[in-house]
Amino acid sequence: MEKKRTIREVSALWKADKKQYVKQSTLSAYTLILENHILPEFGDKMKLTETDVQEFTLRKLQSGLSQKTVKDILIVLKMIQKFGTKAGMLPFVEWDIKYPTEHKKQELEVLSVTNQRRIMQYAKENFTFRNLGIYICLSTGMRIGEICALKWGDINLATEMISVNRTIERIYIIEKGMKHTELVIGTPKTKNSIRDIPMSRELLKIIRPLKKVMNDDFYVLTNEAKPTEPRTYRNYYKQLLKQLNIPNLKFHGLRHSFATRCIESQCDYKTVSVILGHANISTTLNLYVHPNMEQKKKCINRMFKCL
Repeated sequence: MEKKRTIREVSALWKADKKQYVKQSTLSAYTLILENHILPEFGDKMKLTETDVQEFTLRKLQSGLSQKTVKDILIVLKMIQKFGTKAGMLPFVEWDIKYPTEHKKQELEVLSVTNQRRIMQYAKENFTFRNLGIYICLSTGMRIGEICALKWGDINLATEMISVNRTIERIYIIEKGMKHTELVIGTPKTKNSIRDIPMSRELLKIIRPLKKVMNDDFYVLTNEAKPTEPRTYRNYYKQLLKQLNIPNLKFHGLRHSFATRCIESQCDYKTVSVILGHANISTTLNLYVHPNMEQKKKCINRMFKCL
């Protein structure tokens, strides 16, 4: 029978075990959650009671963290609990955590059609490789890490496709109590994120003459062998919005804007989901499919016609 251990000790063993199976960036995210949230609260405890976890949850929500962030923390805590219990280091405890009802619905950050047109027009009329990247994002829904990692060799004029097969991110590394960051080029978020995205006619017009004279090993955003990192590109994007006098919108809002325009154009949901690289169609439906009042009325009327 394994002797009982503290949450800190179990966490260290759990992390060492996880290292064999998860990406470096995922392990980095787990480490940050441990260092910033779990260990300061539970590190010296030898048991995770439902009362302690419930009180911790409410405190984190009151401190301003979103329900999603708190749930992500609890997922890590649950994994540690399961690992410790299985190894006989922690007693088994069942939790049933309750969350306050969220009355305010989170609005998705999306560009208006007018502002999306303005940005795309500006990018065409004021060519730089960084502006081309923003145009590609609004034409494909690619994530910032994916666009920073895009090489000219990933663009295929014969098939008129862009292959998304890598991403760039800066991750935190915590070793022996020392914290530093590292730029990592790896595979995209999930296996579904590795995908081919068709290029629009408009994007092809811009890309075709460029592609013929570019080095396939160079990154699109820099046209050099060295990439730009997401933080730097995010800062450039913010300055561009300011210059165009467009309300501040997170870079991820470009992806949301692309997806929203697809849904507004009545593209089928499964296709949009695949283009975005979502793990499943429910993610797409929950994020982007919100029937308006006119659609609701049509639905009710159709139902009565069938009666």
